[in-house]
Amino acid sequence: MKIHEYQAKQLFQQYDVSVPKGVVCKTAEEVEAAVAEMELPVAVKAQIHAGGRGKGGGVKLARSREDARRAAEEIIGMQLVTAQTGPEGKEVRQVLVEQGVSIKAELYLSFVIDRANAEITLIASREGGMDIEEVAATTPEKIIKVRINPLNGMQDYLVRQAIFALDLPKAAMKEMGALIRNLYRLFTEYDCSLVEINPLILTVDDHVLALDAKVDIDSNSLFRHPDVKEMHDPYEDDPAEVEAARFNLNYVKLDGNIGNMVNGAGLAMATMDIIKQAGAEPANFLDVGGGANAEMVENGFRIILNDPNVKGILINIFGGILRCDVLANGVVQAAKKVQLSVPVVVRMEGTNVEEGRRILEESGLKLVTAANLSDAAAKVAAIIQ
Repeated sequence: MKIHEYQAKQLFQQYDVSVPKGVVCKTAEEVEAAVAEMELPVAVKAQIHAGGRGKGGGVKLARSREDARRAAEEIIGMQLVTAQTGPEGKEVRQVLVEQGVSIKAELYLSFVIDRANAEITLIASREGGMDIEEVAATTPEKIIKVRINPLNGMQDYLVRQAIFALDLPKAAMKEMGALIRNLYRLFTEYDCSLVEINPLILTVDDHVLALDAKVDIDSNSLFRHPDVKEMHDPYEDDPAEVEAARFNLNYVKLDGNIGNMVNGAGLAMATMDIIKQAGAEPANFLDVGGGANAEMVENGFRIILNDPNVKGILINIFGGILRCDVLANGVVQAAKKVQLSVPVVVRMEGTNVEEGRRILEESGLKLVTAANLSDAAAKVAAIIQ
């Protein structure tokens, strides 16, 4: 689960990580009132679940109340496009107005999970700021990685390793050490998959301050964190994903042209690989699950068809708990209720497969059956050609 910058900073403050004074506002009038209580300049920052906001025009520096109001009027309501939103962008509904600070240096600091080694990795760099991705790509030697065994936790020698690698002034070392330990506690106690500060600034008087904040939390742990669950912003969710969740479907919208419906996450990943090998791009991830019924299949089919980018659909089912005849009935029901305007390739194997194929053949619909995965890939390729 992703949360907004201002919400992440609320968590930071609980763990004694210093952040600038800030106020969340939803209107230009609220921004103007907030600025009256702050020292100038201030930053007006769009609050959406995406990085690169500054490059997209979603972060503006204001040196007067009038500038702040003007910035708010430009940002609130805009469709902010960044590298992480895609070309459609995201609507900005609120901004964070934050006290300006004097910056001596911009650093980068994050904690992430290293799944390959079952470890937590601290990543840091003296080259913080908007272009950290370029730093990682062109000068990787400037990226510091400290590997942490979660059974041992954040040991003092690991903290020192990070601090010395950052080449900080002596006056800032103790404060940085406390910040690293506190962020690690936040990361582990809140079941995070990512905690990132970019930039983490060194002020002119050698204090460290989190100028930005990004926190991603494992959704499976939310029963332990009701405070985070309340931070959920439904406006940041894709409408199709919200609708799919209502029917207990695992759906993620992608940017491709071939929709797919599969039962099982592993089979879904393999199916997306098949689509790419055929020269197309998957338009979604959709796992209907082993216990799906005809109604769930119908709703999944309808959600796929609501995507205007979909030029064809590949249904790939291995009938076990979900029988092939149940899937076939769901597909036929959905196809008859919606205006089927794209070709559908169906590959089924497993329980009641012959009955499922019979249902599809006798439906009177233009459904293309595939004998195996290779056949399915070839027929998907034919669709996009």
